[in-house]
Amino acid sequence: MAIARQLAASVKALLVLTLVAGLLYPAAILAIGLVVPGQANGSLIEVDGTVVGSSLLGQAAGGPQWFQARPSASDHAGDTSGGSNLGPSSEELASQVSERGAALREANPDAPASIPADALTASASGLDPHISPEYAAYQVPRVAAARGMSAAQVQRLVAAHTEHAVLGFLGQDRVNVTELNVSLATADASTGSQ
Repeated sequence: MAIARQLAASVKALLVLTLVAGLLYPAAILAIGLVVPGQANGSLIEVDGTVVGSSLLGQAAGGPQWFQARPSASDHAGDTSGGSNLGPSSEELASQVSERGAALREANPDAPASIPADALTASASGLDPHISPEYAAYQVPRVAAARGMSAAQVQRLVAAHTEHAVLGFLGQDRVNVTELNVSLATADASTGSQ
């Protein structure tokens, strides 16, 4: 009799926990995620009803008229996310940094001489959509010239897309390159320029 009671209690507990932990809790979390803007659906960015990216993912932007994201060991491919795992003593990493520096100097001849560190080093995920405000400022002259805009106009867009450290000290100031490039594209569309 005692075994039958324990078995019945165990089955009841299993059914209740399956209902709560397997159905109710996931449904509640999904419902909350759907109510919070952008969180459950990938933080997609839409322009005129067309999805053009996600604010959570960096994208490789072609051409001098776009802000460039950090280098990516996975070429910004979401299905192969990951870093290079090269350490500071790696000759291969030193070579990559040197090559990136030369390419940046060539592509940004009017930029300041000092290249920000995040322009030279890949992010751990390879998909980071953020760059430092310094790297964005480094690219302003090139983007402005390629778009026929003043550097001040482009810098205002950078400032508008700069996210500050939480409470002023948690994390770092950063610029979401994907959102910044979408802003550039929509600014072009509204002015009728290229």
